[in-house]
Amino acid sequence: MGQDGGTRDPSLLEDAASITEETPLIRSGASSPRPLSNGTSPSSETYRDVEGDDHEPDEPNQRVGLGRAFAIVFSVYLLIFLQADELDAYEDASWFTSSFLIAMSSCAPLAGRLASIFSPRIIVLGSSLLFAIGNLVTSQAHSFPVFILGRVITGTGGSAILVLAFILILELTTKRRRGLFIGMVNAGFTTGISLGAVVFGALISSTGWRALFYVQVPLSVVAGLGVYLSIPKSFKSGQSTGADDDYSLAEKLKRIDYLGAILLTATIVLFLYGLSASTISPLPILLSLVSLLLFLQTEYRLAADPIVPLAVLGSRGALLSCAAQLGLMAARWTVLFYAPIYALAVWGLAPAAAGSVLVPTNLGFGLGGLAVGWLHVRRAGSFWAACLASVALFAGSLLVLGVVSSPGVFPPPHVEGDERVGVVGMVGMAMGDGEYAWPTHMTVLYVFVLFANGLCTGAALNYTLAHVLHLTPPHTHYMATSLIGTFRGFAGSFGSAIGGGIFARTLRASLEEGFKAVDGNGDGNGEEEEEEERRHALIRRLLGSPALVHGGDLTSKERQVAVEGYANATSVLFLSAVALSVVVLFVQAGTGWKRPVEDHEAERPAAAGNPEVDSEDTLSENGSDRR
Repeated sequence: MGQDGGTRDPSLLEDAASITEETPLIRSGASSPRPLSNGTSPSSETYRDVEGDDHEPDEPNQRVGLGRAFAIVFSVYLLIFLQADELDAYEDASWFTSSFLIAMSSCAPLAGRLASIFSPRIIVLGSSLLFAIGNLVTSQAHSFPVFILGRVITGTGGSAILVLAFILILELTTKRRRGLFIGMVNAGFTTGISLGAVVFGALISSTGWRALFYVQVPLSVVAGLGVYLSIPKSFKSGQSTGADDDYSLAEKLKRIDYLGAILLTATIVLFLYGLSASTISPLPILLSLVSLLLFLQTEYRLAADPIVPLAVLGSRGALLSCAAQLGLMAARWTVLFYAPIYALAVWGLAPAAAGSVLVPTNLGFGLGGLAVGWLHVRRAGSFWAACLASVALFAGSLLVLGVVSSPGVFPPPHVEGDERVGVVGMVGMAMGDGEYAWPTHMTVLYVFVLFANGLCTGAALNYTLAHVLHLTPPHTHYMATSLIGTFRGFAGSFGSAIGGGIFARTLRASLEEGFKAVDGNGDGNGEEEEEEERRHALIRRLLGSPALVHGGDLTSKERQVAVEGYANATSVLFLSAVALSVVVLFVQAGTGWKRPVEDHEAERPAAAGNPEVDSEDTLSENGSDRR
């Protein structure tokens, strides 16, 4: 420990003495809190809040009655469900989803910052109204630009919904129950993704696509009003100062770092736009790097009240946590994107049934978050080891998926003629019935590993969010939470762009090699060039549509080549995701288990009878920041 541990800042002792049972868990502090005695700021790497992680874990920051709590939970859950089904309802048109994701990801940090200035009840009402307006514009669109405009407005409104859900959890739940409610939010999100495509796919032929957007308008308005009316007027942002109540609306608006917000939004939009195109566009990505540098200069040198607190920008734990979230969810999206394609092209499931392979993995996702929240995340503090364990298990599940998907290990069924394997055919394969004879244990293993992958993902997201709350000062929790959400939003575009490139290149190589083996050396009759052109055209078609494998006019040998090509491409993609997950494991390890400690607090006495605090202080011996 430091040698000056006997000297304390009197102001800190006064703060500690003032803590009572009524003291909020998230202290009311300015967005740029007062400097410490040594001239440093809580935004530096040596900040630590006085209260500690274990102060009053059974006391929420703010209280509401049981009826209001039920109304808030139900309304927020409905908003999350509506937001999530937007992500999967129209996956065939990439820009329909990309425009929504770009708007949602780019506006999430701004939503977190606004929630620390204004009451969250105002923000949730505004976001739900934007969500409704966006769906209304989309439902009435008669041109592609208007349709995309509606999706952008919808994504802008949706950006605040998930962030505000976590903010309400921070404010209204105790630390013992925080993990459980975070798991419930994640479960609601994955439920929307799972059911959105299924329900919309079943209704679109009878109702049309306009009605499916229009019906969300009244639902989102009702849900937003439900949250707004359920949250009492006395509800204040836990991260605003007491003096904020004296500011007028104009003064609050004047305090916002508009330049920083514009540059941050531009950085995210340009980066995601470059990744979301059919081929990766380097120019927008390079421009996003320029915008990022300008943003950092603005925050550090110009902004009086930065849009992203300097305590977050300068926190190694927060930044590495965001990077780890990006890598983890990018690897996860390879499963969400390509497991149905595998089922469609390799198993031969009908398109409507292929998406059902996501049911076990999404079920596991919801259960994973709920289980760790209920059983383990029942305190504040470090979850460093649990984060690493969940990420390692996640990588292990991807490894098994990659091995099992390989055509050499899990041979695809041999399909004769134009027969199409449906759900009944899959049951036959699993039972060893007829020509398909797919081993039962391999089918069960594949479904189980998909479930395990979702389980590990849900657990990892809960653990990492709890851990980043431990690593960051309480007055930055709103922004830290919103940044985590932003990087999760990155992952869909990042995973589809990088993973899609790996998948397409591997599939093309496999198809070319397979068709070359089928054609042999040719018969010398002068038709080789014509046949080669036909093969190239067929490869282009197969690259663009996995449904052609079993639903097109392929011969038996061509179909077998296509099936094995898709199996090999999926296997290579999942194994590449394993490599990414290993990188994520090291990045997550770099976040550390110890939040930055102020030098003169390194020797604070351990709480009597609290082994968590005892062990935490032991780790910081000799005043080192060992993480």
